[in-house]
Amino acid sequence: MTATVPTATDPQPADATATGQLLPVRHLPGSRRPAGPDGTDGTGAGTGGGPGSSPSAPARPVVRFRSSRPDLLLCGVLLLVIVLVQGWNLTAFPALSDDEGTYLAQAWAVQQGEGLAHYTYWYDHPPLGWIQIAGLTWLPSLFVPDGMTVAPMRFSMLAVSAAGSVLIYVLARRLWLPRWAAGLAMGLFGLSPLSVVLQREIFLDNLAVVWMLLAFCLAASPSRHLWHHFASGLAAATAVLTKETMLVVLPALLVTMWRHSHRDTRKFAVTGAVTACALIGLSYPLYALLNNELLPGAGHVSLIDGITYQMSRPGSGFILDPGSGSNGVLRSWLYYDTVLPLGGLAGAVLLLAAHRWSVTARALAGPALAAVLLAVVAMRPSGYLPAMYVIQALPFLALVLAAAAAAVAHAVLRRHRGPGERRALVYARWALAGVLAASAAAYVLPRWYEGDRTALTADANGPYRQAAAWLGREVPDPANTRVLVDDALWLDAVHSGFAPGPGAIWFYKADLDPAVGKTLPRGWRDIDYVVSSPTVRRDAVDLPTVKAALEHSTAVAVFGTGEDRIEIRRTDRESGS
Repeated sequence: MTATVPTATDPQPADATATGQLLPVRHLPGSRRPAGPDGTDGTGAGTGGGPGSSPSAPARPVVRFRSSRPDLLLCGVLLLVIVLVQGWNLTAFPALSDDEGTYLAQAWAVQQGEGLAHYTYWYDHPPLGWIQIAGLTWLPSLFVPDGMTVAPMRFSMLAVSAAGSVLIYVLARRLWLPRWAAGLAMGLFGLSPLSVVLQREIFLDNLAVVWMLLAFCLAASPSRHLWHHFASGLAAATAVLTKETMLVVLPALLVTMWRHSHRDTRKFAVTGAVTACALIGLSYPLYALLNNELLPGAGHVSLIDGITYQMSRPGSGFILDPGSGSNGVLRSWLYYDTVLPLGGLAGAVLLLAAHRWSVTARALAGPALAAVLLAVVAMRPSGYLPAMYVIQALPFLALVLAAAAAAVAHAVLRRHRGPGERRALVYARWALAGVLAASAAAYVLPRWYEGDRTALTADANGPYRQAAAWLGREVPDPANTRVLVDDALWLDAVHSGFAPGPGAIWFYKADLDPAVGKTLPRGWRDIDYVVSSPTVRRDAVDLPTVKAALEHSTAVAVFGTGEDRIEIRRTDRESGS
Protein backbone atom coordinates (compact mmCIF):
# COMPACT_ATOMS: atom_id res chain seq x y z
CA MET A 1 0.00 0.00 0.00
CA THR A 2 2.88 2.26 0.49
CA ALA A 3 6.31 2.66 -0.88
CA THR A 4 9.13 4.81 0.23
CA VAL A 5 11.82 6.73 -1.44
CA PRO A 6 15.29 5.95 -0.13
CA THR A 7 16.27 9.59 -0.31
CA ALA A 8 13.85 10.57 2.44
CA THR A 9 15.69 12.18 5.32
CA ASP A 10 14.76 13.41 8.74
CA PRO A 11 13.60 17.01 8.40
CA GLN A 12 15.29 17.80 11.70
CA PRO A 13 18.68 16.04 11.71
CA ALA A 14 19.65 17.39 15.10
CA ASP A 15 16.93 15.26 16.61
CA ALA A 16 18.93 12.09 16.18
CA THR A 17 21.60 13.12 18.61
CA ALA A 18 19.12 13.57 21.40
CA THR A 19 18.91 11.13 24.22
CA GLY A 20 16.04 8.70 24.28
CA GLN A 21 16.39 7.98 20.61
CA LEU A 22 14.56 4.86 19.55
CA LEU A 23 14.51 5.09 15.87
CA PRO A 24 16.89 3.81 13.25
CA VAL A 25 18.73 5.89 10.76
CA ARG A 26 19.09 5.24 7.09
CA HIS A 27 22.41 3.77 6.14
CA LEU A 28 24.37 5.69 3.62
CA PRO A 29 25.79 4.00 0.56
CA GLY A 30 28.78 2.05 1.59
CA SER A 31 28.00 2.23 5.27
CA ARG A 32 26.75 -0.54 7.48
CA ARG A 33 23.25 -0.45 8.83
CA PRO A 34 22.88 -1.49 12.46
CA ALA A 35 20.49 -4.31 13.13
CA GLY A 36 17.27 -3.42 14.91
CA PRO A 37 15.20 -5.31 17.47
CA ASP A 38 12.91 -6.53 14.71
CA GLY A 39 15.84 -7.61 12.70
CA THR A 40 15.36 -5.16 9.90
CA ASP A 41 15.54 -1.48 10.67
CA GLY A 42 17.71 -1.04 13.69
CA THR A 43 17.23 1.45 16.45
CA GLY A 44 20.71 2.60 17.16
CA ALA A 45 22.52 5.81 16.56
CA GLY A 46 23.28 7.17 13.15
CA THR A 47 26.11 5.86 11.11
CA GLY A 48 29.15 7.94 11.56
CA GLY A 49 32.05 8.68 9.37
CA GLY A 50 35.66 8.28 10.15
CA PRO A 51 37.66 10.30 12.63
CA GLY A 52 37.27 13.96 12.00
CA SER A 53 34.30 13.56 9.69
CA SER A 54 30.82 14.86 10.46
CA PRO A 55 28.16 12.41 11.59
CA SER A 56 25.96 11.31 8.76
CA ALA A 57 22.51 12.82 8.60
CA PRO A 58 19.89 10.60 10.16
CA ALA A 59 17.12 9.48 7.92
CA ARG A 60 13.90 7.60 7.93
CA PRO A 61 13.82 3.82 7.77
CA VAL A 62 12.84 2.45 4.42
CA VAL A 63 9.69 0.39 4.65
CA ARG A 64 8.40 -1.01 1.40
CA PHE A 65 5.10 -2.32 2.60
CA ARG A 66 3.97 -3.82 -0.69
CA SER A 67 7.14 -5.86 -1.06
CA SER A 68 7.80 -6.58 2.61
CA ARG A 69 6.68 -10.14 3.15
CA PRO A 70 6.98 -10.03 6.97
CA ASP A 71 4.84 -6.87 7.09
CA LEU A 72 2.23 -8.33 4.75
CA LEU A 73 2.14 -11.60 6.65
CA LEU A 74 1.81 -10.00 10.08
CA CYS A 75 -0.77 -7.48 8.90
CA GLY A 76 -2.73 -10.19 7.08
CA VAL A 77 -2.86 -12.54 10.07
CA LEU A 78 -3.93 -9.77 12.43
CA LEU A 79 -6.54 -8.60 9.94
CA LEU A 80 -8.02 -12.08 9.74
CA VAL A 81 -8.25 -12.32 13.53
CA ILE A 82 -9.85 -8.87 13.81
CA VAL A 83 -12.45 -9.60 11.14
CA LEU A 84 -13.33 -12.93 12.77
CA VAL A 85 -13.70 -11.42 16.24
CA GLN A 86 -15.67 -8.40 15.07
CA GLY A 87 -17.84 -10.39 12.67
CA TRP A 88 -18.83 -13.24 14.98
CA ASN A 89 -22.25 -12.69 16.60
CA LEU A 90 -22.28 -9.23 15.05
CA THR A 91 -26.08 -9.02 14.60
CA ALA A 92 -26.87 -9.99 18.19
CA PHE A 93 -24.51 -7.76 20.16
CA PRO A 94 -24.46 -4.91 21.06
CA ALA A 95 -28.10 -3.82 21.27
CA LEU A 96 -29.45 -1.95 18.26
CA SER A 97 -29.11 1.78 18.77
CA ASP A 98 -31.29 4.63 17.61
CA ASP A 99 -28.38 6.30 15.81
CA GLU A 100 -27.77 3.20 13.73
CA GLY A 101 -31.40 3.20 12.67
CA THR A 102 -31.25 6.91 11.82
CA TYR A 103 -28.20 6.68 9.57
CA LEU A 104 -29.29 3.47 7.86
CA ALA A 105 -32.79 4.80 7.19
CA GLN A 106 -31.33 7.93 5.63
CA ALA A 107 -28.97 5.76 3.58
CA TRP A 108 -32.05 3.79 2.45
CA ALA A 109 -33.66 7.08 1.34
CA VAL A 110 -30.55 7.86 -0.72
CA GLN A 111 -30.69 4.40 -2.30
CA GLN A 112 -34.38 4.84 -3.12
CA GLY A 113 -33.74 8.21 -4.76
CA GLU A 114 -35.84 10.06 -2.19
CA GLY A 115 -33.16 12.62 -1.40
CA LEU A 116 -30.82 12.97 1.53
CA ALA A 117 -33.42 11.74 4.04
CA HIS A 118 -36.91 10.27 4.05
CA TYR A 119 -38.04 13.22 6.17
CA THR A 120 -36.95 16.82 5.70
CA TYR A 121 -33.15 17.00 5.82
CA TRP A 122 -32.43 19.63 8.46
CA TYR A 123 -28.60 19.80 8.48
CA ASP A 124 -28.17 17.84 11.68
CA HIS A 125 -24.98 16.32 10.22
CA PRO A 126 -23.31 16.60 6.81
CA PRO A 127 -24.96 13.95 4.60
CA LEU A 128 -21.74 12.46 3.22
CA GLY A 129 -21.64 9.88 6.01
CA TRP A 130 -24.88 8.11 5.18
CA ILE A 131 -24.24 8.55 1.46
CA GLN A 132 -21.19 6.33 2.03
CA ILE A 133 -23.32 3.92 4.06
CA ALA A 134 -25.72 3.79 1.12
CA GLY A 135 -22.79 2.77 -1.06
CA LEU A 136 -21.64 0.13 1.41
CA THR A 137 -25.10 -1.42 1.82
CA TRP A 138 -26.15 -1.09 -1.78
CA LEU A 139 -24.87 -4.44 -2.98
CA PRO A 140 -26.19 -6.63 -0.13
CA SER A 141 -29.53 -4.83 -0.21
CA LEU A 142 -29.91 -5.73 -3.89
CA PHE A 143 -29.77 -9.43 -3.02
CA VAL A 144 -31.75 -9.27 0.23
CA PRO A 145 -33.98 -6.18 0.03
CA ASP A 146 -36.02 -7.33 3.03
CA GLY A 147 -32.76 -7.64 4.95
CA MET A 148 -32.02 -3.93 4.60
CA THR A 149 -32.36 -3.50 8.34
CA VAL A 150 -29.90 -2.51 11.02
CA ALA A 151 -28.70 -5.89 12.28
CA PRO A 152 -27.69 -7.55 8.97
CA MET A 153 -26.38 -4.30 7.51
CA ARG A 154 -23.82 -4.18 10.31
CA PHE A 155 -21.78 -6.55 8.18
CA SER A 156 -20.96 -3.61 5.95
CA MET A 157 -19.02 -2.13 8.87
CA LEU A 158 -16.61 -5.06 8.76
CA ALA A 159 -15.11 -3.59 5.60
CA VAL A 160 -14.74 -0.27 7.38
CA SER A 161 -13.03 -1.88 10.37
CA ALA A 162 -10.72 -3.87 8.08
CA ALA A 163 -9.67 -0.74 6.18
CA GLY A 164 -9.03 1.15 9.42
CA SER A 165 -6.97 -1.72 10.84
CA VAL A 166 -4.71 -1.89 7.79
CA LEU A 167 -4.29 1.88 7.72
CA ILE A 168 -3.23 1.99 11.35
CA TYR A 169 -0.54 -0.61 10.66
CA VAL A 170 0.71 1.39 7.67
CA LEU A 171 0.66 4.61 9.67
CA ALA A 172 2.58 3.01 12.54
CA ARG A 173 5.30 1.88 10.15
CA ARG A 174 5.41 5.30 8.52
CA LEU A 175 5.83 6.85 11.95
CA TRP A 176 8.92 4.68 12.35
CA LEU A 177 7.58 2.15 14.83
CA PRO A 178 9.19 -1.30 14.55
CA ARG A 179 7.16 -4.08 13.04
CA TRP A 180 6.08 -5.68 16.30
CA ALA A 181 4.90 -2.31 17.65
CA ALA A 182 2.90 -1.68 14.46
CA GLY A 183 1.24 -5.08 14.97
CA LEU A 184 0.58 -4.19 18.59
CA ALA A 185 -1.10 -0.92 17.55
CA MET A 186 -3.25 -2.83 15.06
CA GLY A 187 -4.23 -5.40 17.69
CA LEU A 188 -5.06 -2.73 20.27
CA PHE A 189 -7.20 -0.92 17.74
CA GLY A 190 -9.11 -3.94 16.48
CA LEU A 191 -9.35 -6.34 19.41
CA SER A 192 -9.99 -4.15 22.43
CA PRO A 193 -13.50 -5.03 23.70
CA LEU A 194 -14.35 -1.33 23.47
CA SER A 195 -13.37 -1.34 19.79
CA VAL A 196 -15.17 -4.60 19.07
CA VAL A 197 -18.44 -3.23 20.47
CA LEU A 198 -18.33 0.22 18.92
CA GLN A 199 -16.81 -0.66 15.55
CA ARG A 200 -19.61 -3.13 14.87
CA GLU A 201 -22.22 -0.39 14.93
CA ILE A 202 -23.30 1.73 11.96
CA PHE A 203 -21.83 5.01 13.20
CA LEU A 204 -20.58 7.91 11.12
CA ASP A 205 -17.56 8.07 13.42
CA ASN A 206 -16.28 4.71 12.18
CA LEU A 207 -16.30 5.95 8.58
CA ALA A 208 -14.72 9.29 9.53
CA VAL A 209 -11.89 7.52 11.37
CA VAL A 210 -10.89 5.63 8.23
CA TRP A 211 -10.70 8.84 6.19
CA MET A 212 -8.67 10.57 8.90
CA LEU A 213 -6.27 7.63 9.14
CA LEU A 214 -5.81 7.83 5.38
CA ALA A 215 -5.07 11.54 5.75
CA PHE A 216 -2.39 10.78 8.37
CA CYS A 217 -0.87 8.04 6.20
CA LEU A 218 -0.60 10.44 3.28
CA ALA A 219 0.76 13.22 5.50
CA ALA A 220 3.47 10.86 6.79
CA SER A 221 4.28 9.45 3.37
CA PRO A 222 8.03 8.93 3.10
CA SER A 223 7.84 9.77 -0.59
CA ARG A 224 6.91 13.34 0.31
CA HIS A 225 5.25 14.01 -3.01
CA LEU A 226 3.19 17.16 -3.00
CA TRP A 227 0.19 15.29 -4.34
CA HIS A 228 0.30 13.05 -1.24
CA HIS A 229 -0.15 16.12 0.92
CA PHE A 230 -2.89 17.52 -1.29
CA ALA A 231 -4.62 14.14 -1.09
CA SER A 232 -4.19 14.24 2.67
CA GLY A 233 -6.12 17.51 2.73
CA LEU A 234 -8.87 15.96 0.59
CA ALA A 235 -9.11 12.92 2.87
CA ALA A 236 -9.24 15.15 5.96
CA ALA A 237 -12.07 17.18 4.43
CA THR A 238 -13.94 13.97 3.65
CA ALA A 239 -13.50 12.89 7.27
CA VAL A 240 -14.92 16.18 8.52
CA LEU A 241 -17.84 16.02 6.09
CA THR A 242 -18.49 12.48 7.33
CA LYS A 243 -18.51 13.51 10.99
CA GLU A 244 -17.99 17.17 11.74
CA THR A 245 -16.34 16.57 15.11
CA MET A 246 -13.24 15.42 13.23
CA LEU A 247 -12.41 19.13 13.00
CA VAL A 248 -10.77 18.71 16.40
CA VAL A 249 -8.09 16.43 14.92
CA LEU A 250 -6.99 18.75 12.09
CA PRO A 251 -4.24 20.54 14.11
CA ALA A 252 -2.69 17.15 14.88
CA LEU A 253 -2.75 16.30 11.18
CA LEU A 254 -0.93 19.53 10.40
CA VAL A 255 1.72 18.69 12.99
CA THR A 256 2.26 15.30 11.36
CA MET A 257 2.51 16.86 7.91
CA TRP A 258 4.93 19.50 9.18
CA ARG A 259 7.13 16.90 10.81
CA HIS A 260 7.22 14.56 7.82
CA SER A 261 7.31 16.94 4.86
CA HIS A 262 10.56 18.00 3.27
CA ARG A 263 11.86 21.34 4.45
CA ASP A 264 12.29 22.58 0.87
CA THR A 265 8.67 21.92 -0.08
CA ARG A 266 7.02 22.20 3.32
CA LYS A 267 5.25 25.48 2.74
CA PHE A 268 3.85 24.24 -0.57
CA ALA A 269 2.75 20.94 0.98
CA VAL A 270 0.97 22.53 3.92
CA THR A 271 -0.58 25.30 1.82
CA GLY A 272 -1.82 22.81 -0.73
CA ALA A 273 -3.27 20.50 1.92
CA VAL A 274 -5.04 23.33 3.72
CA THR A 275 -6.41 24.68 0.44
CA ALA A 276 -7.67 21.27 -0.67
CA CYS A 277 -9.29 20.68 2.72
CA ALA A 278 -10.94 24.10 2.77
CA LEU A 279 -12.26 23.90 -0.79
CA ILE A 280 -13.87 20.52 -0.24
CA GLY A 281 -15.18 21.54 3.15
CA LEU A 282 -16.82 24.64 1.69
CA SER A 283 -18.98 22.44 -0.53
CA TYR A 284 -21.28 21.87 2.45
CA PRO A 285 -22.24 25.52 3.07
CA LEU A 286 -22.28 26.01 -0.71
CA TYR A 287 -24.91 23.28 -0.99
CA ALA A 288 -26.99 25.01 1.65
CA LEU A 289 -26.55 28.37 -0.07
CA LEU A 290 -27.67 27.04 -3.45
CA ASN A 291 -30.77 25.59 -1.78
CA ASN A 292 -31.47 28.91 -0.05
CA GLU A 293 -31.00 27.11 3.26
CA LEU A 294 -27.81 28.68 4.53
CA LEU A 295 -29.45 31.30 6.73
CA PRO A 296 -32.53 30.93 8.95
CA GLY A 297 -35.83 31.94 7.41
CA ALA A 298 -39.52 31.31 7.54
CA GLY A 299 -40.79 28.01 6.18
CA HIS A 300 -37.46 26.24 5.67
CA VAL A 301 -34.60 24.63 7.53
CA SER A 302 -31.11 26.11 7.45
CA LEU A 303 -27.50 25.20 8.03
CA ILE A 304 -27.16 27.93 10.65
CA ASP A 305 -30.16 26.54 12.53
CA GLY A 306 -28.62 23.07 12.45
CA ILE A 307 -25.28 24.32 13.79
CA THR A 308 -27.05 26.41 16.42
CA TYR A 309 -28.98 23.35 17.60
CA GLN A 310 -25.84 21.22 17.83
CA MET A 311 -23.95 23.92 19.73
CA SER A 312 -26.82 24.54 22.13
CA ARG A 313 -27.55 20.92 23.05
CA PRO A 314 -27.80 20.52 26.81
CA GLY A 315 -24.43 19.65 28.28
CA SER A 316 -23.92 16.30 29.95
CA GLY A 317 -21.74 17.66 32.74
CA PHE A 318 -18.13 17.29 33.77
CA ILE A 319 -16.76 13.90 32.91
CA LEU A 320 -15.25 13.35 36.37
CA ASP A 321 -18.43 14.34 38.23
CA PRO A 322 -19.88 11.01 39.47
CA GLY A 323 -23.46 12.17 38.94
CA SER A 324 -23.10 13.59 35.44
CA GLY A 325 -24.17 12.07 32.16
CA SER A 326 -20.62 12.38 30.81
CA ASN A 327 -19.33 10.37 33.74
CA GLY A 328 -21.87 7.67 32.89
CA VAL A 329 -20.55 7.59 29.32
CA LEU A 330 -16.97 7.36 30.62
CA ARG A 331 -17.91 4.47 32.91
CA SER A 332 -19.57 2.68 29.98
CA TRP A 333 -16.28 2.92 28.05
CA LEU A 334 -14.22 1.72 31.01
CA TYR A 335 -16.66 -1.13 31.59
CA TYR A 336 -15.42 -2.68 28.35
CA ASP A 337 -11.76 -1.67 28.54
CA THR A 338 -9.56 0.46 30.78
CA VAL A 339 -6.26 -0.30 29.08
CA LEU A 340 -6.79 1.49 25.79
CA PRO A 341 -8.55 4.68 27.01
CA LEU A 342 -6.51 5.29 30.17
CA GLY A 343 -3.22 3.74 29.09
CA GLY A 344 -3.40 5.41 25.70
CA LEU A 345 -4.15 8.83 27.14
CA ALA A 346 -1.32 8.51 29.65
CA GLY A 347 0.99 7.48 26.81
CA ALA A 348 -0.08 10.49 24.75
CA VAL A 349 0.66 12.90 27.59
CA LEU A 350 4.06 11.31 28.20
CA LEU A 351 4.98 11.44 24.52
CA LEU A 352 4.12 15.14 24.33
CA ALA A 353 6.08 15.78 27.52
CA ALA A 354 9.10 13.89 26.12
CA HIS A 355 8.95 15.67 22.80
CA ARG A 356 12.26 17.44 23.40
CA TRP A 357 14.28 14.31 24.18
CA SER A 358 12.76 11.42 22.25
CA VAL A 359 12.74 10.81 18.53
CA THR A 360 9.79 8.47 18.99
CA ALA A 361 7.87 11.22 20.78
CA ARG A 362 8.52 13.61 17.91
CA ALA A 363 7.52 11.03 15.31
CA LEU A 364 4.27 10.32 17.21
CA ALA A 365 3.58 13.98 18.05
CA GLY A 366 0.59 14.14 15.71
CA PRO A 367 -1.31 11.10 17.06
CA ALA A 368 -0.42 12.06 20.64
CA LEU A 369 -1.75 15.58 20.10
CA ALA A 370 -4.92 14.17 18.51
CA ALA A 371 -5.59 11.99 21.56
CA VAL A 372 -5.02 14.87 23.97
CA LEU A 373 -7.17 17.31 21.95
CA LEU A 374 -10.06 14.84 21.85
CA ALA A 375 -9.70 14.27 25.60
CA VAL A 376 -9.74 18.01 26.31
CA VAL A 377 -12.91 18.47 24.27
CA ALA A 378 -14.54 15.54 26.10
CA MET A 379 -13.73 17.17 29.44
CA ARG A 380 -15.61 20.41 28.73
CA PRO A 381 -17.97 20.82 31.70
CA SER A 382 -20.72 22.30 29.50
CA GLY A 383 -20.24 20.05 26.50
CA TYR A 384 -22.37 17.20 25.23
CA LEU A 385 -20.60 13.83 25.24
CA PRO A 386 -22.17 11.08 23.09
CA ALA A 387 -21.31 7.44 23.65
CA MET A 388 -19.68 7.03 20.25
CA TYR A 389 -17.29 9.97 20.73
CA VAL A 390 -14.43 7.73 21.85
CA ILE A 391 -14.39 6.01 18.44
CA GLN A 392 -12.49 8.97 17.02
CA ALA A 393 -9.78 8.61 19.66
CA LEU A 394 -9.30 4.83 19.44
CA PRO A 395 -6.69 4.75 16.61
CA PHE A 396 -4.58 7.47 18.19
CA LEU A 397 -4.76 5.87 21.63
CA ALA A 398 -3.65 2.56 20.11
CA LEU A 399 -0.73 4.19 18.27
CA VAL A 400 0.65 6.05 21.27
CA LEU A 401 0.22 3.04 23.55
CA ALA A 402 2.17 0.88 21.11
CA ALA A 403 4.81 3.61 20.82
CA ALA A 404 5.10 3.73 24.62
CA ALA A 405 5.65 -0.04 24.64
CA ALA A 406 8.32 0.35 21.96
CA ALA A 407 10.01 3.06 24.01
CA VAL A 408 10.10 0.85 27.10
CA ALA A 409 11.43 -2.08 25.07
CA HIS A 410 14.16 0.08 23.59
CA ALA A 411 15.13 1.46 26.99
CA VAL A 412 15.41 -2.03 28.45
CA LEU A 413 17.17 -3.74 25.56
CA ARG A 414 19.36 -1.11 23.95
CA ARG A 415 19.87 1.95 26.13
CA HIS A 416 23.55 2.45 27.10
CA ARG A 417 24.37 -0.81 25.38
CA GLY A 418 27.94 -0.99 24.15
CA PRO A 419 29.60 -3.29 21.63
CA GLY A 420 31.39 -5.27 24.35
CA GLU A 421 28.53 -5.74 26.75
CA ARG A 422 28.80 -8.88 28.84
CA ARG A 423 26.54 -11.76 27.91
CA ALA A 424 25.08 -11.97 31.43
CA LEU A 425 23.90 -8.37 31.16
CA VAL A 426 22.35 -9.06 27.76
CA TYR A 427 20.46 -12.01 29.25
CA ALA A 428 19.34 -9.81 32.15
CA ARG A 429 17.99 -7.22 29.71
CA TRP A 430 15.98 -9.84 27.84
CA ALA A 431 14.75 -11.37 31.09
CA LEU A 432 13.49 -7.98 32.28
CA ALA A 433 11.80 -7.39 28.94
CA GLY A 434 10.14 -10.79 29.19
CA VAL A 435 8.89 -10.12 32.71
CA LEU A 436 7.42 -6.77 31.66
CA ALA A 437 5.73 -8.29 28.62
CA ALA A 438 4.34 -11.19 30.65
CA SER A 439 3.03 -8.83 33.33
CA ALA A 440 1.28 -6.68 30.75
CA ALA A 441 -0.24 -9.75 29.12
CA ALA A 442 -1.37 -11.14 32.48
CA TYR A 443 -3.16 -7.89 33.24
CA VAL A 444 -4.74 -7.27 29.84
CA LEU A 445 -5.63 -10.64 28.35
CA PRO A 446 -8.07 -11.91 31.04
CA ARG A 447 -10.02 -8.65 30.93
CA TRP A 448 -10.11 -8.58 27.14
CA TYR A 449 -11.10 -12.24 27.06
CA GLU A 450 -14.16 -11.57 29.22
CA GLY A 451 -15.15 -8.50 27.23
CA ASP A 452 -14.74 -10.11 23.84
CA ARG A 453 -16.45 -13.31 25.04
CA THR A 454 -19.55 -11.29 25.85
CA ALA A 455 -19.47 -9.70 22.40
CA LEU A 456 -19.13 -13.13 20.78
CA THR A 457 -21.86 -14.92 22.72
CA ALA A 458 -24.50 -12.53 24.15
CA ASP A 459 -27.83 -11.88 22.42
CA ALA A 460 -29.10 -8.38 23.18
CA ASN A 461 -31.45 -8.05 20.21
CA GLY A 462 -33.92 -10.91 20.67
CA PRO A 463 -36.81 -8.60 21.70
CA TYR A 464 -36.23 -6.39 18.64
CA ARG A 465 -36.30 -9.38 16.29
CA GLN A 466 -39.50 -10.69 17.89
CA ALA A 467 -41.20 -7.29 17.74
CA ALA A 468 -40.27 -6.84 14.06
CA ALA A 469 -41.59 -10.33 13.27
CA TRP A 470 -44.86 -9.61 15.12
CA LEU A 471 -45.45 -6.40 13.14
CA GLY A 472 -44.94 -8.25 9.87
CA ARG A 473 -47.13 -11.21 10.88
CA GLU A 474 -50.00 -9.94 13.03
CA VAL A 475 -51.00 -6.54 11.63
CA PRO A 476 -53.65 -7.36 9.00
CA ASP A 477 -53.38 -4.30 6.73
CA PRO A 478 -50.02 -2.61 7.28
CA ALA A 479 -50.33 -0.41 4.18
CA ASN A 480 -53.24 1.42 5.84
CA THR A 481 -51.96 1.27 9.42
CA ARG A 482 -49.99 3.93 11.25
CA VAL A 483 -47.37 2.97 13.81
CA LEU A 484 -44.91 4.96 15.89
CA VAL A 485 -41.54 3.21 16.11
CA ASP A 486 -38.03 4.11 17.13
CA ASP A 487 -35.37 4.56 14.47
CA ALA A 488 -33.89 1.08 14.94
CA LEU A 489 -37.19 -0.62 14.00
CA TRP A 490 -38.28 1.78 11.27
CA LEU A 491 -36.85 -0.14 8.32
CA ASP A 492 -38.28 -3.40 9.70
CA ALA A 493 -41.73 -1.77 9.65
CA VAL A 494 -41.20 -0.44 6.11
CA HIS A 495 -40.20 -3.88 4.84
CA SER A 496 -43.32 -5.30 6.55
CA GLY A 497 -45.52 -3.11 4.35
CA PHE A 498 -46.03 0.06 6.41
CA ALA A 499 -45.81 3.22 4.30
CA PRO A 500 -42.46 4.94 4.89
CA GLY A 501 -43.16 8.33 6.43
CA PRO A 502 -46.92 8.59 7.02
CA GLY A 503 -47.39 4.89 7.97
CA ALA A 504 -44.17 3.95 9.72
CA ILE A 505 -43.31 7.09 11.68
CA TRP A 506 -40.20 7.93 13.66
CA PHE A 507 -41.94 8.51 16.98
CA TYR A 508 -40.50 11.97 17.75
CA LYS A 509 -41.44 13.27 14.29
CA ALA A 510 -45.08 13.17 15.41
CA ASP A 511 -44.32 16.10 17.72
CA LEU A 512 -41.25 17.77 16.24
CA ASP A 513 -41.75 17.70 12.45
CA PRO A 514 -44.52 20.08 11.24
CA ALA A 515 -44.82 18.13 7.97
CA VAL A 516 -45.61 14.94 9.89
CA GLY A 517 -47.84 16.82 12.33
CA LYS A 518 -50.07 17.92 9.43
CA THR A 519 -50.81 14.26 8.68
CA LEU A 520 -52.01 13.77 12.28
CA PRO A 521 -54.83 16.36 12.60
CA ARG A 522 -56.38 14.44 15.51
CA GLY A 523 -53.08 13.86 17.25
CA TRP A 524 -52.63 10.46 18.89
CA ARG A 525 -56.10 9.37 17.66
CA ASP A 526 -54.66 9.09 14.13
CA ILE A 527 -52.16 6.50 15.34
CA ASP A 528 -52.94 2.76 15.41
CA TYR A 529 -49.93 1.28 17.20
CA VAL A 530 -46.99 2.43 19.31
CA VAL A 531 -43.94 0.23 19.63
CA SER A 532 -42.77 1.11 23.13
CA SER A 533 -39.03 0.53 23.29
CA PRO A 534 -36.66 1.89 25.96
CA THR A 535 -35.89 4.88 23.73
CA VAL A 536 -39.57 5.70 23.17
CA ARG A 537 -40.40 5.48 26.88
CA ARG A 538 -37.39 7.64 27.80
CA ASP A 539 -38.14 10.47 25.34
CA ALA A 540 -41.95 10.41 25.53
CA VAL A 541 -41.84 12.66 28.60
CA ASP A 542 -41.14 15.66 26.35
CA LEU A 543 -43.33 14.57 23.42
CA PRO A 544 -47.07 15.24 24.05
CA THR A 545 -48.44 13.22 21.14
CA VAL A 546 -46.25 10.19 21.85
CA LYS A 547 -46.98 10.40 25.56
CA ALA A 548 -50.75 10.54 24.93
CA ALA A 549 -50.55 7.59 22.54
CA LEU A 550 -48.77 5.53 25.20
CA GLU A 551 -51.29 6.51 27.87
CA HIS A 552 -54.29 5.66 25.68
CA SER A 553 -53.08 2.31 24.45
CA THR A 554 -53.00 -1.32 25.57
CA ALA A 555 -50.13 -3.75 25.21
CA VAL A 556 -50.97 -6.54 22.75
CA ALA A 557 -47.54 -8.12 22.73
CA VAL A 558 -44.54 -7.87 25.03
CA PHE A 559 -41.04 -9.12 24.23
CA GLY A 560 -38.31 -9.22 26.84
CA THR A 561 -38.51 -8.14 30.45
CA GLY A 562 -37.56 -5.21 32.61
CA GLU A 563 -36.29 -1.92 31.27
CA ASP A 564 -35.22 -3.49 27.98
CA ARG A 565 -38.64 -4.92 27.12
CA ILE A 566 -40.42 -3.94 23.92
CA GLU A 567 -44.20 -3.55 24.03
CA ILE A 568 -46.43 -3.33 20.98
CA ARG A 569 -49.38 -1.21 22.10
CA ARG A 570 -52.66 -0.66 20.21
CA THR A 571 -54.29 2.73 20.77
CA ASP A 572 -57.87 2.97 22.04
CA ARG A 573 -59.33 5.81 20.01
CA GLU A 574 -62.54 5.87 22.02
CA SER A 575 -60.79 6.58 25.31
CA GLY A 576 -59.84 10.07 26.52
CA SER A 577 -62.63 11.77 24.59
